[in-house]
Amino acid sequence: MSSFSGEERWQPPVGPIDPEHPECAAVIAEVWTLLDGECTPETRDKLRHHLEECPACLRHYGVEERVKSLIAKKCGGEKAPESLRERLRIEISRTTIIRRG
Repeated sequence: MSSFSGEERWQPPVGPIDPEHPECAAVIAEVWTLLDGECTPETRDKLRHHLEECPACLRHYGVEERVKSLIAKKCGGEKAPESLRERLRIEISRTTIIRRG
């Protein structure tokens, strides 16, 4: 049995499923490219602007940033092979497309 009352339960951030903010799904899908410095300057500027304007996406970005930092500490800076990174990008894109569908 949970010790949380209905009012205290964690709520997912507004964004990817919020019909008033459809651009949030695209931002969330691109967060890792921003964190890894793998996006174009134009995309970086658009993402940063959105993060400045959207508290929910900024929270999500902060969580991902902490996860990346923790992984970097524990893995000593090892990088995933490019083939794995590309497969992950494709899977993330496919997941985003399915959610939008």
